[in-house]
Amino acid sequence: MWYVFICRDVENSLTARQQARPEHLKRLRQLLDQGRLLVAGPTPAIDSDNPGEAGFNGSLVIAEFSSLEDAQQWADVDPYVKAGVYESVEIKPFKKVLP
Repeated sequence: MWYVFICRDVENSLTARQQARPEHLKRLRQLLDQGRLLVAGPTPAIDSDNPGEAGFNGSLVIAEFSSLEDAQQWADVDPYVKAGVYESVEIKPFKKVLP
């Protein structure tokens, strides 16, 4: 089943985010290579593709896992979680309808 990960950053997360980004992207690429990643990306803190020093206030990931428990276990060891980037990670089942 697909699961949506709604991740909210702590304040001033940009430095920690930049440091943990290579390992974070590595894990997402593994899901992509397995055909289990629908979409992933950050939510800019301002209305801009490149928010500069304003940084980001969170991330959204939609990925396929065999259960909510498996999705939670995957999220628990994300490099952004370990680096203290995320204040919270909410995971919900997601039913893809379109496209």
